[in-house]
Amino acid sequence: MKDLKLIRVLIITFITLCIPLSSAAPRETVTTNVAFKTSKGDIIIELYNQIAPITVDNFLRHLDGGYYDGSSFYRTVTYKNDNGSPKIEVIQGGLGDTDKPFPAIRHESTNITKLKHEDGTISMSRGGIDSATSDFFICIGSHQGLDFGGKRNGDGQGFAAFGKVIEGMDIVRDINGMPSNKKTDNEYVKGQMINDPIIIEKAERL
Repeated sequence: MKDLKLIRVLIITFITLCIPLSSAAPRETVTTNVAFKTSKGDIIIELYNQIAPITVDNFLRHLDGGYYDGSSFYRTVTYKNDNGSPKIEVIQGGLGDTDKPFPAIRHESTNITKLKHEDGTISMSRGGIDSATSDFFICIGSHQGLDFGGKRNGDGQGFAAFGKVIEGMDIVRDINGMPSNKKTDNEYVKGQMINDPIIIEKAERL
């Protein structure tokens, strides 16, 4: 009799434990993959939604709105043509010198997200703090100078990393090596504007 009661208790306990598990909400997606379909091939990027939510949300509203379709990778920075310090290697893309569809966002520095500017990291372009809008860059190699506390930006806040290339770094490096003698009145980017920008034919979620 005691054994029967014990079995009943165990069955009830098991059922009680299983109910919350079966009715639990689906686990939230923590990453989103997107593709830049360019005239040189596809670049696939993994975005860190929960780690850098402000920056990822901003990027995705540009992407979902079709604003990156027909935009380009228009700037390449190499150790040879870099006019800043410490020197870096990146390619920059986005809407460039056009009207921005959304206001600037709050800066998510790497001391908040704990991300690093490593090979393949995608991060937001900016001037002053809280000024990032639509444009972004992809790192070729690791660049601590772009992280919080780095010397690349005078305010020491670094740049807002928010994802990483998971396929297509060969295309990123190819773009980084493209001729960049396009005329510009901005001395800081002199020698860095790609002669024939690489068109982002389509930017979409995967």
